[in-house]
Amino acid sequence: MSAVMKISEERLMKVLLAPVISEKATFVAEKNEQVIFRVLKDATKPEIKAAVENLFKVEVESVQVLNRLGKQKRSRNGMGRKKHQKLAYVCLKPGQEIHFTEEAK
Repeated sequence: MSAVMKISEERLMKVLLAPVISEKATFVAEKNEQVIFRVLKDATKPEIKAAVENLFKVEVESVQVLNRLGKQKRSRNGMGRKKHQKLAYVCLKPGQEIHFTEEAK
């Protein structure tokens, strides 16, 4: 059973790809106490919740997932497409915060 737990720990470390830092992300963070992350395409809501709680030591209230299709772009070589993304809107419990600008201690 410890092997299963070890595999799940490795999986949790890979689920979150990067935080989304933009004007919309900061607006959502201030208004709804949510944080936006880019996640793996096959990540599930329970995995995302466990990964955020494990990495940032905060309590997560809920997770909402958004599948964003990549935009079509045209270049002189023809039509192309940007990558599809999966975003996770993580709602934190009241009083919980995640700061990405602080240095790790």
